[in-house]
Amino acid sequence: MKNIIKLSITTACILSSLSLQASEDLSSAFSEGKFSGQIREYSIYRDVLFTDSSNDFTRKANAIGGHLKFETASYHNLKLGTAIYSTNGFHLDSQKTNATVVDPTLLGKYNASYSFIGEGYLEYKYNDTIFKAGRQKLNTPFVDADDAKMVPNLFEAYTLTNKSIKDTTLGLSHITKIAQGTFGRVYGGGILAATSGYTAVSPSRDIGNVGHFKNIGEYSVDKQTNGITVVSAIYENQNNIKFQLWDYYAHDIVNTIYAQADFSWDCSLSSDVKPYLKTQLIKQNDIGDKLLSTLGGDGSINSLYYGTQLGAKIQNLTTSISYSQTSKNLSTDDVYNHGIISLWGGMPAFTQSLVTRHMFLAGTKALKLEALYDFKSHGLNLKADIYHASYDMATNNGYTFADAKESGFNLVYDLESIKNLKLKCSGIYASDFHVDNTTKNTIGWDEYRFSINYNF
Repeated sequence: MKNIIKLSITTACILSSLSLQASEDLSSAFSEGKFSGQIREYSIYRDVLFTDSSNDFTRKANAIGGHLKFETASYHNLKLGTAIYSTNGFHLDSQKTNATVVDPTLLGKYNASYSFIGEGYLEYKYNDTIFKAGRQKLNTPFVDADDAKMVPNLFEAYTLTNKSIKDTTLGLSHITKIAQGTFGRVYGGGILAATSGYTAVSPSRDIGNVGHFKNIGEYSVDKQTNGITVVSAIYENQNNIKFQLWDYYAHDIVNTIYAQADFSWDCSLSSDVKPYLKTQLIKQNDIGDKLLSTLGGDGSINSLYYGTQLGAKIQNLTTSISYSQTSKNLSTDDVYNHGIISLWGGMPAFTQSLVTRHMFLAGTKALKLEALYDFKSHGLNLKADIYHASYDMATNNGYTFADAKESGFNLVYDLESIKNLKLKCSGIYASDFHVDNTTKNTIGWDEYRFSINYNF
């Protein structure tokens, strides 16, 4: 009680010391605040194909939503922000809870519409340092919004960034909760989900991960933990060199070290050619109580992944070839052991496809070819991208028994007549995504996506 009285007196003294001008400034912080957001429409159509064609099915979905955000102007270097996120299905089949009829990646629990407060934070800036606390959107290699469908992953976190050192950004974060986005609902838990960016808890589709914030350990492995502590350093100069190093300490689950180096240079043979090279390395080890054991095995993790990408920008054309490899499991006793565990939306691999993310399963050797052409110099605000990826699957990977492939295209068009309006169309063709060793039945699909995004 004495402490409360002391705190009350101190607070009263501080408030009484504020001048009328300060009160007016506080009012101005709200009156001069800014609204922003996005209106998004998304449609998806997938033909799911099996070796036994009698099992084939088609699922589709349509949704409209997006987010509306308000952020105050700065008041003594402080800002407040909040954002509402929403997805609302329309023209859905009457059997909308059936995942073989209505695609789950655009909607909420039991394929319902939902809205919630996804951001609510305080931000303080002092010189080159920014502190942000509360619900927020994060974009890092292993904790990421993964904003691929209607609502992204969102997090409760405390983040600190500093840019005092030239060309360098230092970061320190602690993440306590996650509100899974709609894309994660496609996964049913297990090793595929755990290596593809989402919870390994099964079944994950309708256990209520969307629309509210959940302890990040409980979300990941069905056990509450003290969260994830992240330390990072990024160096980028004007000489086309970038290095980044991240350490994710997911308490009592796994420690992940991620390193990436990017280089680009001028081609001596032609000024129109700009080659580049990227390399990445991921090292993971179990820590603490090894809580991944709640999902099978003993929770041990000792995995290594490396990838490289070689590409070139030739006027309007950008081409690349990427390769990656993950360490192998020696047996099926613990399929998580040598895979790369990614539970929080992060998917930094050069060889990932739009859907197929097998490169993090143990022992996978992946190769991806990609080409992007920008038609802007031809008077058209259109970008066209095509790719093909193949995944050489090792035994004991815990998910599939045959090599997988995916090809696809993306078309992105910015309307000149309506500023900030973007149309996107994608085609995805996956084969042998999963092969059952007993039945020899395979699953693949042809999928088409169309989205409209208006930012304001």
